[in-house]
Amino acid sequence: MTQLGQHPRHGLDELLTNGVRLSIIAALSGVERAEFGAIRDLVEISNPALSKQAAALEAAGYVEVSKGRIGRRPRTWLQLTGAGRDALNRHLSALQHITTATPRA
Repeated sequence: MTQLGQHPRHGLDELLTNGVRLSIIAALSGVERAEFGAIRDLVEISNPALSKQAAALEAAGYVEVSKGRIGRRPRTWLQLTGAGRDALNRHLSALQHITTATPRA
């Protein structure tokens, strides 16, 4: 029997248990940075929904949000931080441990 608190689920990142936030972080993990609209379309959510989730990830230090212009058009870019990459790796590791540590019937 394992000690209390030793189950791999305790390694899950609460912020990343939300499927949308996990999808955003996963999408950003493969690129240096991405335009807001590209992530919105890839994750299939609305502008307000992405804005809200990006703000939560930014507050946690997982994502950096930067604004600029291309010509006269304003643009917003999202970039995964080192802390965000570490959180994703820990979360995925915990998920892997959960799926392998559970006895099969």
